Amino acid sequence: MQLFHYHLVTSKARDVEARYIAKLGFSLVARYGRIGDEQTSYEAGVPWEELDRLGFRLRLSELELGAVNVVVQPGQWELPRVDHVGVALDEDEFEGVMERAQRLELRIQEYPGRRTFVATGAGYRVEIHPPRDWIDDLLEARDRLRIAGLRLQSEDPDAQASALAELLDAVMDDTSVQIGDAFVRFVDGGPPGRPQLEGELFA
Repeated sequence: MQLFHYHLVTSKARDVEARYIAKLGFSLVARYGRIGDEQTSYEAGVPWEELDRLGFRLRLSELELGAVNVVVQPGQWELPRVDHVGVALDEDEFEGVMERAQRLELRIQEYPGRRTFVATGAGYRVEIHPPRDWIDDLLEARDRLRIAGLRLQSEDPDAQASALAELLDAVMDDTSVQIGDAFVRFVDGGPPGRPQLEGELFA
């Protein structure tokens, strides 16, 4: 089980994207969006000035560093909130998560061959993946940078941590959930609904 991805929603999408690139050293994979009614994407190298001239409307920015994948989506909140975290699982772990989600009557969104989302019922989702070639490629080198921890501000840390731990059958210590070598810690002081990103730890 490996935590490798998180998806942020913020009204400051360009600023947050710039932070990951300029301050944290992430690479831009692509920006996905629309020009008029046509869906399109642009890889690194096309500046925002050119995209603005084309009338590009951003839907998602995807960024990577080592074995860490981050997506930034425009939304209503100035401070980034977490829509979901992404976890790579082996086949048995994936089947176990699906069985628990069904038993807990959680909403499951499946996109066959691509991704599966489970709504935790606590304001955020978990994206779960069985073994996939592209994730194996992302995670294959053990010395690559990885997520060591996420610290999320929550209105109800106990409920949000418990929901994650129960779904993944993971160890929970106070309001910190262990996912493989990483942790997700929920702390007080956040908004209702989606938790707010307070900080990341990479290793």
